[in-house]
Amino acid sequence: MEPRPRGLSLVHEQDRSLRLSHDDQELLRYVYRPWDAQLESPRPYFHPLRTLSGATVSLYRPHDHVWHKGIAWSLPNVGPANFWGGPTYLRDGGYQQLDNNGSTDHLEFEEVTVTPERATVTELLEWVTQQGETWFSERRSFTATVSPDSWTLVFETSFTNRTDTTIRFGSPTTEGRPNAGYGGLFWRGPRSFTNGRARNEHREGGDDLMGERSPWLAFTGQHDGSDHTSTLVFVDCPTNPGHPTRWFVRNGMYACVSPAPFFDEEVDAAPGQTLAYRYAVVIADGDPDPKPLADVGLRDLTRGRQGD
Repeated sequence: MEPRPRGLSLVHEQDRSLRLSHDDQELLRYVYRPWDAQLESPRPYFHPLRTLSGATVSLYRPHDHVWHKGIAWSLPNVGPANFWGGPTYLRDGGYQQLDNNGSTDHLEFEEVTVTPERATVTELLEWVTQQGETWFSERRSFTATVSPDSWTLVFETSFTNRTDTTIRFGSPTTEGRPNAGYGGLFWRGPRSFTNGRARNEHREGGDDLMGERSPWLAFTGQHDGSDHTSTLVFVDCPTNPGHPTRWFVRNGMYACVSPAPFFDEEVDAAPGQTLAYRYAVVIADGDPDPKPLADVGLRDLTRGRQGD
């Protein structure tokens, strides 16, 4: 009988996705060549995401926002372009569906390395507008490591303006909509996580934590079909601009979390300028104290950076 794999292992579905497992339990699927309509701003995403026990902690293409997909690097206001999906919020105009839904296109993998203890993937991408213009080149990486009671996904991106024009990053809030500073590494949780519990370094809450600064934010939700819970802890790297970040978080309408570097402040990228951000997501079964999990995420963030 063929032995079961031990530790981390990976299956590469050529020209589609990477599937990462631990002890034969799939932890994530990274779809790097999505099949989405242009309206949804096609871009790579992580879904499904699962705990070590196999509980699914992400949601794909919910009917209320079909451009929400698991965890993805998603940006609604990149100059006049939208790399988030769906309509764009305009000052004094509200949400409008424009011909501005760009895509984030996979070019190649620089590295795909997997050992039983650690998986590392480095990828080159381009940001292409709906009109076919390449505005940014991106180098991103993600790593996965496993602890006794959780596992950590570290996500890092650096992107360079390839145009001859300064491009401004913002959010619906910088365009005038209060408490809508979404954009960045965005997670959409399962439907059953609605009314789940959010916690940051300072206090516990839900929608009322919107826009607060904290080095980390945890979200705990309950699964349909069982009485089990799962917890995700999102950690902002201390070297990120604006650390500790403001957070976009909701639990009342649905479950979502995003460290939001452009929440209420616009950031310019001059021609040739590179912006870089780094985050950890620690995924655990149950409802543990989030502070030790945040410490695990911080430890994994400081183990190494792109190019080290």
